[in-house]
Amino acid sequence: MGKIYKHIAERAGRGEKMLVRLIDPDKFDASTLCEGFDFYFVGGSTGGDCSEVVRTIHKACTTPVILFPGNPRQFTSEADALLFLTLMNSRDPRILIDPHIQSADEIVASGIETIPMGYILIDGGRVSTTQKLTGAQPVPQQNTDDIVRLARTAQLLGKRLIYLEAGSGALTPVSAEVICAIRQAIDLPLIVGGGICSVQQMSDAFDTGADLVVIGNYFEQHPERIREFTRR
Repeated sequence: MGKIYKHIAERAGRGEKMLVRLIDPDKFDASTLCEGFDFYFVGGSTGGDCSEVVRTIHKACTTPVILFPGNPRQFTSEADALLFLTLMNSRDPRILIDPHIQSADEIVASGIETIPMGYILIDGGRVSTTQKLTGAQPVPQQNTDDIVRLARTAQLLGKRLIYLEAGSGALTPVSAEVICAIRQAIDLPLIVGGGICSVQQMSDAFDTGADLVVIGNYFEQHPERIREFTRR
């Protein structure tokens, strides 16, 4: 077990909550960096070089940086860890396994901590970039049993994190009912993101079972509100 994952798992086991800022390298504004987040995730669905972003964050903050890549080109060994994700909604081998094969040699050679993660796309009320690029169909939020089945499958496959993603700029965040159902079904750290744009929505996600909440798009549009979230 790597240092970053151990830190996440131990804190989740104690019931501690972690706030994550997601940075898209194509929309990066270094002036908005600050302490107060538990982690920075760096990556984006449409590409963008992550190397300079990771270096800049490391210079500005002590916060660990975890890669959340949209494709193999976004890999950099300068990050503290890598989310090695499987899009559980997809049935396309070009999405499910091909990118992993393309990047495996470089990842192993780098020695970076790699965290296997089950990534589940949830319907957030609009077509997300991930859906457009992969063709994966998000699960309707009322289909709780289907979402639980995907999460359980991910755990059985050896994933160490589960990420419920409503999509960047989602109109509807992942519901309390879905989060609660997944929390009861699995014993892995649970990440929730997409469409969270208020402190109350963040708190609701935490209160119903999320261990980590990820906010990206909203902070790109409203950097002046970052401190309001990190203070909570």
